[in-house]
Amino acid sequence: MSSPKILFGFHAVGVRLKTAPQSIIEVYYEATRRDARMRQFLARAKEAGVRLIEADGLRLAKLAGSHGHQGVAARVQAVAQLHSLDDLLDQLEADGVANPLLLVLDGVTDPHNLGACLRVADGAGAHAVIAPKDHAVGISATVAKVASGAAETMPYFMVTNLARTLGELKERNIWVIGTSGDADKTLYQVDLKGPVALVLGAEGPGMRQLTRKTCDELVSIPMKGAVESLNVSVASAVCLYEALRQRG
Repeated sequence: MSSPKILFGFHAVGVRLKTAPQSIIEVYYEATRRDARMRQFLARAKEAGVRLIEADGLRLAKLAGSHGHQGVAARVQAVAQLHSLDDLLDQLEADGVANPLLLVLDGVTDPHNLGACLRVADGAGAHAVIAPKDHAVGISATVAKVASGAAETMPYFMVTNLARTLGELKERNIWVIGTSGDADKTLYQVDLKGPVALVLGAEGPGMRQLTRKTCDELVSIPMKGAVESLNVSVASAVCLYEALRQRG
């Protein structure tokens, strides 16, 4: 079994309580915090039979590696995830999901951006988020906190070779659409109702050249003001929710 990890914040710990309470080893909480939110949280934890330990703010900050813990942290075992993207796509096919929606992030190294992207992907009903192992950030306590529980529910696959993975998606008839400021077509001129992987690059450098070349199609997000680009999590939201709108 993999070593325990720390989750912190009401959302991240709350989602784990809801989805896999048996994986929680213990919950630490700030005893001096007695507001309604904390009372509700503790009631849910007690109901789930989770071990509760009183702690002060300093201990919680040490555990979480952050002062943004909101008075709550948990030591948890990793929850068994699908092992690979192939497993997930096979499962979707078996479940009769004809039009997977995937978010691909090329070069997103900021944990706050990744957390926000996972949250958006979960909200828009995407089936997975994909990133390259060597140009991305993994799931950390900060990512889980920013993701507000989505790091627990959204499959996140880090692949060795992103261009090859995109090629494999294309073999499965998933249309690979990259975003680029200089694309002729806008996001609103493409059909996102079928099986789609939306590819976004990091703010500034954008997608790497090989990733860009591997895309079936490039689209831009119309920019009407003075700024040249959007933050990657905002751009992810614009793209995924347009897909959701078209499919709705």
